[in-house]
Amino acid sequence: MTESPLNTSARVRAPGPIPEQQRVVAAADTSVWEVGAALLLVEDDAGDALLVEEMLTDSELDAPLTWCKTLAEARRFLLECRTPVCVLLDLHLPDVNGLDAVRQLVASAPDAAIIVLTGLAESETGLSAVAQGAQDYLVKGRIDPEVLGRAVRYALQRKHAERSAAAMRTSQLIAQENARLERALLPIPLLLDDSFRVAARYEAGRAHGLLSGDFYDVVQTADGAVHAVIGDVSGHGAAEAALGVCLRVAWRTAVLTGVSQREKVGLLEGILVAERSDPHVFATVTTLVFPPSRDKVFVGRAGHPGLLMRHGTDVTWEEPDTGMALGLLPGLGRWTITELELRPGTELVLFTDGLFEGRTGPRSRLGEEGLLAMAGKYGALEPRAFVDALVAEATESASPYGGLADDVAVLHLGWRPES
Repeated sequence: MTESPLNTSARVRAPGPIPEQQRVVAAADTSVWEVGAALLLVEDDAGDALLVEEMLTDSELDAPLTWCKTLAEARRFLLECRTPVCVLLDLHLPDVNGLDAVRQLVASAPDAAIIVLTGLAESETGLSAVAQGAQDYLVKGRIDPEVLGRAVRYALQRKHAERSAAAMRTSQLIAQENARLERALLPIPLLLDDSFRVAARYEAGRAHGLLSGDFYDVVQTADGAVHAVIGDVSGHGAAEAALGVCLRVAWRTAVLTGVSQREKVGLLEGILVAERSDPHVFATVTTLVFPPSRDKVFVGRAGHPGLLMRHGTDVTWEEPDTGMALGLLPGLGRWTITELELRPGTELVLFTDGLFEGRTGPRSRLGEEGLLAMAGKYGALEPRAFVDALVAEATESASPYGGLADDVAVLHLGWRPES
């Protein structure tokens, strides 16, 4: 094929990077042209290429045009391009023919807008090209500058709308999946009567809608004892959240089948090791058993933070004996059960570390001491108000520094005063 006069045109150039910003002269058009766009002509016929170039010169578009004679050249160019591109694609090329050209271009450059150039007798092929992913088609013998300019602008807008709709749909699907996971993370306490009260709160402190593996549950068995668990799987994301749900369900099953408190901790470690996708994932857990005598509570801890004990307006920090977090050294963990005395009216508050690890300064965090001091200010509040106040102040204190870095789960547990 003879060398085309297009090669010396000021507007048409060989494949190569396009400048980041190319703006339209027609300021009235508020389209994606305003953020920079380029045109790529994929056409092996020099005469047709020259006609397209001349029509672009006469149109209101002012954008660089790059001419490629094969699909392979076009694909290499699109790999380097960093701006929106509208491709004017002929279906009869040396290296590909027909709708395969559209399919290959869509697969290799999904963000490019595509306008197919067809012959007079190929209108059905043009429609099929749109069905394969092109944004529009033009019949070569019926193109004028106005039609070409309008088609290019509309094709870029359609592609932009398609990408926005796809991103929105993806966000909706993620939100729906997270909502399902959150419902599983936030169980309804299984209590036989109203003698025991529970105030629970789960506060997302995640970025980009990601869940963490915080979980909790409360179950009262037929003998009147109340069992509770709170835990935190390391890491963030759907896999960790799903693992937290798995551990919670396993714990509830173990409670209902009569497994002892110490055995439940070992059972949870076995399930964690079997279900985790990464051998570095671990979990911290605190389990409680409130016997029906109401005068004590049995606490088992596996690497989890301490707890708050409330009696009247007094709030103290308790650190029952703790063992290794689950999954750090599978099979080597040893966990003890600590008995704490409960005076009438005493209630316990459990939480995950997200409650006190938020930043309160460039180099400081709330910490356990800060949380205890904060809790002391709200000692006179009822359980629900107490929990809400803790979460609200922890969130507010961390807000200037990006907010809570982790999800937060809080459980407020205790027997109701006997009448």
